[in-house]
Amino acid sequence: MGQVSKREIKGVTILGSTGTIGKNTLDVVRRHPDRYRVVALTANQSVDLLHQQCVEFQPNYAVMRDPGKAEELRARLLNVAPAIEVLAGTQGLEAVAGAADTDYVMAAIVGAAGLMPTLTAAREGKRVLLANKEALVMSGKLFMQVVRENGAELLPIDSEHNAVFQCMPVDFDKGLSTVGVERILLTGSGGPFRDRPIESLHEVSPQEACAHPNWVMGRKISVDSATMMNKGLEVIEACWLFGTENNQIEVVIHPQSVIHSMVSYADGSVLAQLGNPDMRTPIAHAMAWPDRVESGVSALDLLKVGRLDFEPPDEARFPCLRLARQAMDAGGTTTAILNAANEVAVQSFLDEQIAFTEIPRVIEHTLNRVESHQVDSLETVLHADGEARNIAQRVASNAVVMV
Repeated sequence: MGQVSKREIKGVTILGSTGTIGKNTLDVVRRHPDRYRVVALTANQSVDLLHQQCVEFQPNYAVMRDPGKAEELRARLLNVAPAIEVLAGTQGLEAVAGAADTDYVMAAIVGAAGLMPTLTAAREGKRVLLANKEALVMSGKLFMQVVRENGAELLPIDSEHNAVFQCMPVDFDKGLSTVGVERILLTGSGGPFRDRPIESLHEVSPQEACAHPNWVMGRKISVDSATMMNKGLEVIEACWLFGTENNQIEVVIHPQSVIHSMVSYADGSVLAQLGNPDMRTPIAHAMAWPDRVESGVSALDLLKVGRLDFEPPDEARFPCLRLARQAMDAGGTTTAILNAANEVAVQSFLDEQIAFTEIPRVIEHTLNRVESHQVDSLETVLHADGEARNIAQRVASNAVVMV
């Protein structure tokens, strides 16, 4: 294969470059300087790490969400990388997501904060590498409409959705039944509490909840894995990504995290994507698609794995999965309300203000108190998000305080 010419080098903007996904994306970029160059890096408050990344990758832009942190970064870059333009806030994030020299946008900002810049990337017709679940959970109908109308490419980065994408026919957008797909099987490890006695879950600490047995993830996503809300959000996301219904998606507990998801076909075939639990695999796949490139991930040794186990999820242990499915069935802004309540509840748990078992209760109370509306505009979604956060904060403040 001939060397990629300079004009084919793709400009990459990483929204959330100091998080787990962002750092893994930079590792893939580092391995392929003949294919990718960094246009912009963004962070919330991690000035030290973003400064290091800027010095190494020399992007055109750097963005800090916090204006004060942006000033600090600008001062620190003045002598070592004066050509880098430092921007701030949501405006800065949207500017780099839609920049003319950006081809690919890695959307890796966790939570609702990533919605607006990810939408901007889609409006500008970029290849959107979607690691932010909330963009589709909050505004799936609107987001997919923007993708279609502007000719954007949407490639999933979540290991499960990326696995499904790899197992799908290339023309799956014709409709899954048309191409012989019967159902999607989303796998999940079950997190750190899969076998822990249910009656002891109220005692778990944030440190225990963040100790995932297989994956290295941020704190919020780790807690979502422990409650299995992450799998619920993934069901919602999969419905939008693959144009399917909630009842065509089955969640399967797979403790080894070797099979990342499967697609079942009408002829009885089940296609699965397997690999070591390392996010560089889906990142490299989406960045190079339809090509394949080296990711830095070691080859899977099935003899070493030895066995692959599967079991159904226990909804008594994981009520968040039930709540997410109910929200998807309810439609409208219900999924935005669910997401907002979950973000508030998880942060309250991480701040040791509520017990682990209060997370689903805060979410359910919020869903019962906030009225759902049809998603007719982004403003409707954002209003539902704000109202749900206010209610969830009040519910959490009255919940059981951690001992």
